[in-house]
Amino acid sequence: MVKAIKERSKQKRQGAIIAELRASPAIRIGELALEHDVSTETIRRDLDELSAAGLINRTYGGATGTPASAEPVYDDRYRANIPQRVELAKAAVPLIKNGDTLMIDAGSTTVFVAKRLAAELSNLTVITTGFGVASALATNPTIRVRMCPGEFDPGDGGVHGHDTISYLERFNVSHAIIGASRLDKDGPSDFNSASVWIKRTMFKQAANSILVMDSSKFDQKAFEHVCSLDQLSHLVTDTAPPATLAKSLEQSGVAVHFPKNQKR
Repeated sequence: MVKAIKERSKQKRQGAIIAELRASPAIRIGELALEHDVSTETIRRDLDELSAAGLINRTYGGATGTPASAEPVYDDRYRANIPQRVELAKAAVPLIKNGDTLMIDAGSTTVFVAKRLAAELSNLTVITTGFGVASALATNPTIRVRMCPGEFDPGDGGVHGHDTISYLERFNVSHAIIGASRLDKDGPSDFNSASVWIKRTMFKQAANSILVMDSSKFDQKAFEHVCSLDQLSHLVTDTAPPATLAKSLEQSGVAVHFPKNQKR
């Protein structure tokens, strides 16, 4: 009986480790030991077993995901500000509940959010323009993914165009999650005009509009305006916005979310 209980505990712990690697580029032995309240030797054995099964890549002091489950890198944007985007993705999860319907656009930040959603939630239905987003969500077998048709844009790893917009307009969802190139008091803006129309359409079809963006993009403008601040329901970011922008967001009724370890 004791042996069976220990085995179930190990399976649950190892399942949690794999789930964490869906959302984080790497994990450390010491952090896992603290999180699961076990010894570092126990975690080392877990990682060795998972590595031998081909489920993770063992590294010195921890592990990374396998190449098969790694996200494609479309450009240098994916590799920028990784810690900030891992953290903001965690702050996005409480806005979504199991069973929700979503639209998620293509982009580097939305891939991080998709990874975290796949690690923590279940039974979502997601319509997306992003191949990276779809791949991240597909690691969770309970999540239903609909991929939009359209013309592929290698710059953001997604599709756009008339067919894409027509497809999106067929559905009504609880939440739309988008990224953008910049954000200031006038609202989000983007350098890719084709993707701007995707973002606008997603917001139009959703009950809640969620912008996910790291703080390096604050108080700047990109080429094309996406929407005004009052069209946003939520901003999810890695730290509190600067005072002027924060005031504009508050006046426009936008709820701002960032990791619990950050201060307002």
